Amino acid sequence: MTQLCEACGHSNDAGSRFCSSCGRPLSQAEEVNTEVLETLVADSEGLNLDNPLTGAALIVASGHQAGTRYAVTSEVVTVGRHPDSDIFLDDITVSRHHVELTASSAGYDIKDVGSLNGTYLNGQRLEDSEAFLTNGDELQIGKFKLLYLVSSSA
Repeated sequence: MTQLCEACGHSNDAGSRFCSSCGRPLSQAEEVNTEVLETLVADSEGLNLDNPLTGAALIVASGHQAGTRYAVTSEVVTVGRHPDSDIFLDDITVSRHHVELTASSAGYDIKDVGSLNGTYLNGQRLEDSEAFLTNGDELQIGKFKLLYLVSSSA
């Protein structure tokens, strides 16, 4: 199901809040609550979840890419709307360069790198500092909700 922009007539994905052509807000018949996240049991098939640096994954829990799994394996993982991002989230609510995940000895730290809409970790907006990610953390980047999962053996 698509949603037409009243300003330019562009056809947008269902659930979009802004027109992907002109950027104007789209009327929402039902406002989506961004504070509630359903529990998602992740299937880790195909992911190596045996150590903190190769045993992590981000799983899109909501948004038009729901169910998509991204293995987090590099020293630095970029997330944003820029096509060269390691994790590409294609929606106008996501900044081109939104967040970076940086490997540490115990796992990954996350830092908002100047996004306009901010980044939320477990419902709290990330400020200027980095935060350490732990298994089961809920991230909100634009309208996307993601779960950070690591192997139980990591």
